[in-house]
Amino acid sequence: MNKPLSVRKLREIIELGENDTVEFKRRFSDFEKIAKEMIAFANTRGGMILIGVDDDGSIVGVDSEKHEIELVTTTGEFYCDPAIDSDIEIVEIDGVDVIAISILESQTKPHHLLSRVKGESRRGPVGKEGRNRVEEDSMRPRPVYIRQGDRSVIASKEVERVLAAHHPDAPPLTLHIGKIEQALFDYLEKNPRITLREFRHHVNISERRASRMMVRLVRAGLVRIFTDEAEDYYTLA
Repeated sequence: MNKPLSVRKLREIIELGENDTVEFKRRFSDFEKIAKEMIAFANTRGGMILIGVDDDGSIVGVDSEKHEIELVTTTGEFYCDPAIDSDIEIVEIDGVDVIAISILESQTKPHHLLSRVKGESRRGPVGKEGRNRVEEDSMRPRPVYIRQGDRSVIASKEVERVLAAHHPDAPPLTLHIGKIEQALFDYLEKNPRITLREFRHHVNISERRASRMMVRLVRAGLVRIFTDEAEDYYTLA
């Protein structure tokens, strides 16, 4: 069992500001917005959401901690797929209550956001019209989020493949470093980054083969993948 979060530790976390493992929320504003943060932490390396703390670090507290906790629990169960468990604590600080939601890095990646539609209850659609809307919604892509710096961003398909490859039931990784892999390492020794497109052109292989090789190298911890607005890129780990 983890040690309870002390006021001193909470204050230290808040003073450091938002980062790759900490997110501030003034209040619980929306199921999908909170689910996005939970999913991003679970898909990356875990983290903490603080409800009752403004973006600038101001401690404002929550009006009803019981109600907020119920909303968070519902979010993890019904808006995340697979569902996400969290450790929820209430910490009194400066005369107000702050809710600390701790999320561990998941062993069942990737987690997707489940979008709910109007007319649907928590346990399913209501009425014939509701069922039709849910069926249509289920055909839409369900985003996967990861944490990058102080932001939760949509993962690319390449990142999703990397997340899936880290599944605990995946077979043991056997990696052979051949000429192509060595050519990649040599390139990254001289250049800070490389995209999948640049890699496949550099070594003259297909996009599919390049993608599979990169997934294996990321899984082995030899290279790292980063999501950019334009295109994913890789660096030496």
